[in-house]
Amino acid sequence: MTVPLGRRERKKAATRQKIADTALRLFLERGYEAVGIRDVAAEADVAVTTLFSHFASKEALVFERDDDFERRLTGAVTDRAPHEPLIPALRREVRSMVRHCTADGAAPVWRMIDGSPALREYEESMRLRHAESLAAAIAADPELSQGATASRALARFVIDAYSLAREADDPDAALDEIFRMIEAAWAVARPSGAFVGGAGL
Repeated sequence: MTVPLGRRERKKAATRQKIADTALRLFLERGYEAVGIRDVAAEADVAVTTLFSHFASKEALVFERDDDFERRLTGAVTDRAPHEPLIPALRREVRSMVRHCTADGAAPVWRMIDGSPALREYEESMRLRHAESLAAAIAADPELSQGATASRALARFVIDAYSLAREADDPDAALDEIFRMIEAAWAVARPSGAFVGGAGL
């Protein structure tokens, strides 16, 4: 059950979203390299210190859903129903993320990212961080009984599935194909006697 945000939290979230929306508009209008932090703060009518209280860097302004995506990935492990299979839960969450990132209007943003070494480097570090967080959640689940190596391998596969599907002509079909391979690999890695798919973990 989602707890409603208080007035202070709603105001903080609204300010964060305003800054992110303003930054993205300026980046797309003028070019990422041509826009500075002060430009974004001025256009959003906030102090530079306020901007940095919401975003740690200029690159983070482009990936404003970073923390949310990380929480959603780990939540697919930690918040799934008792005895719900892991792989379908991860597939469902990744599909939702891919659909968000391939929605109308997303293409110019990804072209901007692809054209900026700084943004590509940030995205790579973000993906590695997400993979490590996901691996930790998998390894910590006693029902999954997996060690660090298998957990990290699965997490890397899942993060790569997101990236590959996002770039595919048919993201849904690509995800289905990739997750069939992930599920097969996970079945091999599972302890003897455990189940995967719809019948177990």
